[in-house]
Amino acid sequence: MLIGVPKEIKDNESRVGLTAGAVRALTRRGHRVLVQSGAGLGSAIPDQEYLAAGAEIVAEAVTVWSAELVVKVKEPVESEYRCLRPDLILFTYLHLAADRRLTQILLERKVTAIAYETVQTADGKLPLLQPMSEVAGRMATQVGAFYLEKPQGGRGILMGGVPGVAPANVAVLGGGTVGSNAAKIAVGMGAHVTVLEIHHDRLTYLDDLYGGLLRTRTSNEYNIEEIVHDADLVIGAVLIPGGRAPHLVTRSLIGRMREGAVIVDVAVDQGGCIETTRPTTHSNPTYRVDGVLHYCVANMPGAVPRTSTFALNNQTLPYVLQIAGAGLNAVRQQQTLLHGLNTYQGYLTCQGVAESFALPYTKPEEVLAA
Repeated sequence: MLIGVPKEIKDNESRVGLTAGAVRALTRRGHRVLVQSGAGLGSAIPDQEYLAAGAEIVAEAVTVWSAELVVKVKEPVESEYRCLRPDLILFTYLHLAADRRLTQILLERKVTAIAYETVQTADGKLPLLQPMSEVAGRMATQVGAFYLEKPQGGRGILMGGVPGVAPANVAVLGGGTVGSNAAKIAVGMGAHVTVLEIHHDRLTYLDDLYGGLLRTRTSNEYNIEEIVHDADLVIGAVLIPGGRAPHLVTRSLIGRMREGAVIVDVAVDQGGCIETTRPTTHSNPTYRVDGVLHYCVANMPGAVPRTSTFALNNQTLPYVLQIAGAGLNAVRQQQTLLHGLNTYQGYLTCQGVAESFALPYTKPEEVLAA
């Protein structure tokens, strides 16, 4: 199969779809890999490493996009829409539930689009979302600690406090991969951490893991209002696989928070779990609402691209190899990849996205069988 790896062009996105090691695994199996020149530089992977791994380096993005399978990190941006076509298999993060226009473009161009974030194993795990959720969760606490500093617009609070002075109050909305990683770093920094989660077994797990080092609360309207009201840092870590995140923190609650409090909404890719969330970029990462500083960068792991690229490839490569070796049959034959299919030949095959936009949904196994 001919595989293309374009350079990411989203604002400050320095990750790359395939490492040189992944390229070598593909070329040794007889596949051709086109890598756009400079695609790996942001992750400290020079063109020479790709050449040594058997890739072909090409200058123009349009040439890379002519491949049968395009492997990316982030969703196509507007300038890339012209490269979308019916015989293309696109394998990347898509987060369509927060992007109606891209959803419509993929349907109109009849692209076969497989989203990393909805590839799901039989036990409900999301193996291709997990590595970036781990990175984003850990980053969320670091970013929050930075913006709590007064010169950055925060309340002027040290996360761990000092002897005789209370630490920061950190509220983590969601106890999944993002939330548990955010809590881990916050606890390590000495903050006063509360995790809110709807699943009691997850709360039990976190309580057993950390003992008295953090508090766990059932996520409901009353508890959210109480904990968020007193928080110095709120981390949004809610995930509805394939669907839009619910708004757990309302605009009115934002108005009652402390001046200079910080919100880091990691759920921004799926629309955000804070009512006042809107996507920002690494170039312009924050804004204020009612005195509360919001950080809502939609590609947080792009700030640590080398770590993120290698973590992502550790998980994506086995699936890339399967698709390269069997094409659409890999999706037909494996339920895990079938969950990842979001659009196919003009059909919307992800139920969560369909529900987000009230669009017709078709089961993926039905359209693939046809």
